[in-house]
Amino acid sequence: MRYVAAYLLATLGGKDSPSADDVEKILASVGIEAEASSLKKVIAELKGKDISELIAAGQKKLASVPAGGAATSAAPAAAATVAKADAPAEKKKEPEPESESDEDMGFGLFD
Repeated sequence: MRYVAAYLLATLGGKDSPSADDVEKILASVGIEAEASSLKKVIAELKGKDISELIAAGQKKLASVPAGGAATSAAPAAAATVAKADAPAEKKKEPEPESESDEDMGFGLFD
């Protein structure tokens, strides 16, 4: 993931097709040592591809991933109703006095 992020930063910086050296410089600037085999694989996979098109395709794939469902959407609504019913009870609570544990024990930490 860090290699892809560095690659994207390089493209945002104006490089149409960043090299492994470009990605290594970005990673080194934040103290990350690049692993050559992983970096070569990322560069090879992204070489010659339009980053905007890859991001758009990735967003379409993520849109198809279920993120909840109908059964779980009812649970937050029920929890909100319960929270509203409990809210007045919480307002009536009085603040508890602070415990002075040092005085109770007869000595302090730095005495």
